[in-house]
This record gives sequence, C-alpha cells and structure tokens, in this order.
Amino acid sequence: MKMIKLEISGIGVEVPEGTTILMAAEEAGVKVPRLCYHDDVTPWGACGLCIVKIEGSPKMMRACTTPCTDGMQVITHDTELYEVRRTVLQLILSTHPNDCLRCPRNGCCELQTLAEEFGIRDFEFDKRLRELPIDTSTPSLEVNPQKCIQCGRCAQVCQKMQNVWALEFLDRGDKMRIAPAADVKLNDSPCIKCGQCSAHCPVGAIYEHSDSKLVYSALADESKYCVVQIAPAVRVAIGEAFGYESGEILTGKLYAALRRLGFKAVFDTNFSADLTIMEEGTEFIKRMKEGGPLPLITSCCPAWTDYMEKFASDFIGNFSTCKSPQQMMGAMAKTYYAEKIKEKPEDIYMVSIMPCTAKKYEITRTEDMFSTGYKDVDVVLTTRELGRMIKSAGIDFRNLPDESADSILGTYAGAGTLFGVTGGVMEAALRTAVTIMTGEKLPRVEFEQARGLEGIREATLDVAGTEVRIAVAHTMSNIDEVLDRVRAAREQGKELPYHFIEVMACPGGCVGGGGQPHGATAEIRRKRAEGIYRDDEASVVRCSHENPEIQRIYKDFLGEPNGEKAHKYLHTHYKAREQYRFTDKV
Repeated sequence: MKMIKLEISGIGVEVPEGTTILMAAEEAGVKVPRLCYHDDVTPWGACGLCIVKIEGSPKMMRACTTPCTDGMQVITHDTELYEVRRTVLQLILSTHPNDCLRCPRNGCCELQTLAEEFGIRDFEFDKRLRELPIDTSTPSLEVNPQKCIQCGRCAQVCQKMQNVWALEFLDRGDKMRIAPAADVKLNDSPCIKCGQCSAHCPVGAIYEHSDSKLVYSALADESKYCVVQIAPAVRVAIGEAFGYESGEILTGKLYAALRRLGFKAVFDTNFSADLTIMEEGTEFIKRMKEGGPLPLITSCCPAWTDYMEKFASDFIGNFSTCKSPQQMMGAMAKTYYAEKIKEKPEDIYMVSIMPCTAKKYEITRTEDMFSTGYKDVDVVLTTRELGRMIKSAGIDFRNLPDESADSILGTYAGAGTLFGVTGGVMEAALRTAVTIMTGEKLPRVEFEQARGLEGIREATLDVAGTEVRIAVAHTMSNIDEVLDRVRAAREQGKELPYHFIEVMACPGGCVGGGGQPHGATAEIRRKRAEGIYRDDEASVVRCSHENPEIQRIYKDFLGEPNGEKAHKYLHTHYKAREQYRFTDKV
C-alpha cells in the first residue's frame, strides 16, 4: 500500500493513497464539521459543511469526497471557511422547524450541536417551512419529512446496506423530500422496520415510534402485574446515555433501575436465548440426521423475518420455526411463571427492552404470537426509550447498586448473551449442538469461526466425523449474496454450500440495532461487541444446555426440546408476501 504525506492545517500526516481529506484530518486530530457524512455510507458531499482550502487551488473542496495527494497542504479552518459554513447552517435551518423541545432528537441532534458550536442565536434567512404530514403507519418507525435536511444517509443505508429500497428522494429542487418509493405509506412499502434509517439520521426526521406512555400507564394500573425483560445488547449500550464508555457491561444497574421504575419482576432475555438454543439446536441436529430441509436459517431477527417473507420466500422451508427469545420470554411469563406465582395470565403485562425497532413490529405478528391466548409481549421499548424513562424518573443511574434478575426466568449462560452480536446465535447453537452430536463436553467453548465483523463469514467444522458448513451474515445486502450461493447450488444440482446460516439485519448484529443510542460507528459497535464477549467469559455457566433454570423449565413445564408443548408455545410459522416476492427492489 502506497503511503503519501501531506499537511492538515500545518500538521504533518502520512496516510494511504486514496484517503480522503476528511479522514486525513481525523488522523491529524483535526475536526472538520459535517452533517451528511457517516462511516457506514458512501460520502457524496451533500451538506457542504466539510469544505476546506487546498494550497494553490482557488476552489473550496469538500473534504469528505476529495482524495489526498502527496505534498498537499490543506487549510481546514479560517475566517472565510467559518463564515461559509455558518451560512450553510443558516440555510439548512431556514427550512428546518424550530420545535427542538418536542423533537425526539433534542439533546442528541447533530444539527443542533453544530448550531451551538457556530453560535447561531438568530436567523439570517426567512423561514420556508413546508406542510408535510408525519407518516405514523408502522408500529416501529415514524417519518417526519419536514425535518429532513436531505443528507441522504437514510436512503443510502436502506438501499445499499440493506438492499430494501423502501426510502427514496422524491421531487426536485426545493420540493425534494424523503419518502417511501412511489410515495406510499411506510407500512405499504418494502420497509422491514430495521430502523437503520433512524439510527443514521442526524436529526429528527426518522425516529422510533415511542411507547413509553403505554408503559407508564401499565405501571400505574394496580390490576396489572408488570414484568420486564432486557435483551443482550442493551446491557452494553445503555450506559452511553449516562456518560459511560461504549461496551460497559451494566446488567446489574439495569435490573436495579427497572425495579425502581416499578416493575414487579425483572427477567433477562438471555434466559430465553438459552431456551432458543435448546429448541434451535435440537431442530438443527434433527435436520442434519434426517437430511433437511437444509440449510437451517436462524429466525431471531424480526427485520430479517420480514425481509425473508417479502424477498426470499423460497427459503421459508429453511427457516427455523423457533420464535425469537423475546417472544419465548413472553410466552413463558404468561404460562410457566404465571403458574408459579399464581397470577392470571391476562394480568401479566410483559414489557421488552430491545435494541431493535423491528421488535415493535414483531409483537403485532399474528403467526403464533398469541399462543397463550394473549399477546406474548405487550409492548416494546428501545434502548433509547428506556434511557429517557430512567432520566425522567429521577433515577441516579451511575450510583445504583448492582442487583440480580428474578429467578426463574433470569438466570442465563454465557451463550445467551452472545445473541447480542453477529455470529453469537451461531456460536451459542454450536456449543450445544456439537456437545449433543459428539456426546462429549467441549474442551473449549469458543467458536472463533463465527466471530468477527466482516459482512460474511464462512467455516467448515468437523463434528464427530460429520462435516458441518456454516455461514454468518449481517446487513441484508450480505445475506442476499449468501442466499444466492444457495440458490445457485440448488439450480445446478450441486452440494449445498452451507448447513447452518445465521442472519442479523443490522451491522454488527443487535449491538448495532436500530433502537440503540444514536451516534453508532464501526468503532462503537466493536466496543459493544467486546462487552458482549466479556459478559460471556465472566459467566460461570457458558453453554445453554447447562443452565440449571433451563433444565428446570423443561423438567417442570415444557417436557423435551421440540416436543409437543414446546412447539405450542415456542415455535411459529411464516408466509410469503406475494406483493414483494421476487421484486427487483428498484
């Protein structure tokens, strides 16, 4: 790799050839303002805030799209650049509402932060606001086009990262706006509710549908027995709302905060992740022994489930029939737990804290999500929503003591916490499946082949003389590639490339979920993932089948994995959505 040398505001820096000025500036420790740029998307210079000067050139260049050259001398800050950037901000603000106090991004808005940094206290241009309706058609996301600053991040992640093509720029000039393709409602578009659009939006143009009021109302209702569960990835991200470093494991403080909010029982979705492994691992072994249908594809991610039914319904037979851990927990709370504490199932009110906006959609699915006669889960809050609730309740999160989850649905193995990161479901399943297939205790429980943040990871394992081929993919553009490899093998009558495939819709898996704290980058997702692995390593029990509470629930209530009772409460089914089947997504 050829290296080049240049100066950024007088600071010498050496970078690989092809590096943009913006990246070189970061290497030099110089911050250049930007709004449209994000590490996850291709830079395209939409906002114009990152303009810089280059010695010997009369032009101001956009740092995010201009590559460095050897010997280049760049000026990133001077009076003229400041005034131009300030004018650009004023122009953006002239078409942006002033209702910051009512905006879900108040306090964590990138536009608001820049306006503060540039000392904007009045407006130099007349307001030109358009009356555009807010799209509230989905249970997961809301779109407010009036607040769109046309940075293009949402469209890029929807089209390029997720290959869904639900969002697009419509019209031209000063009438341009972000909306679903064909100008339909979001719920009528190909949207899979993954929330990556909201996670990447720098302002409040796309955000999660908030259900906090429903939770407050339930907590105040004495007739309801309110219980709560927290997903694996929440524990390594919630701290960002309270000044902690990304990846800090705050499970005990989360339990304590939820009790102070008024929940009568605090469960951990890691427990039901262990339950999922018992069901999915057994399902995989059965398919391997009986010859299919293979490959088995994981089903924990509701955005992926939605995607599969719309765009890959030819793989419905390959999908694991297991419900997600969230849904399993809801079913067990309203059956097994209700029996133990002698409460009526209809009085149990299950709240889920999830890193995911698609989980809000999942609880509305009718496919076996009412197996107890009631909704498995009543309401879902994102990590962001919980952070706001804790603050509004006056809870001093940083000084909370560490507490434990409530048994019988709170004890978890290290394998359960792995569900929070890409490759984690695969690794957790292999720990149990390989033990059962070999009949021997694993000398080492880590399966490094499933780990990493590459978009697609493949491996071949020798399990007691049986070859097991696996694939792990995160973000939907990558899973399309994996599925196409399977389709090609089928069409050509060749041996299938994989026996087991894990899919997560979001970058990095749930640690990068659409409901996690804003501002996530590849580095932040890496730190969150490291926290997940530390939580696994610190666990006394690290395999799902060794969790004593899992053993107990099968003995006392479920019977055997994949048995009749387990299928009634823990499994589901899928159906093709013909209106999206085999579309070109353009």
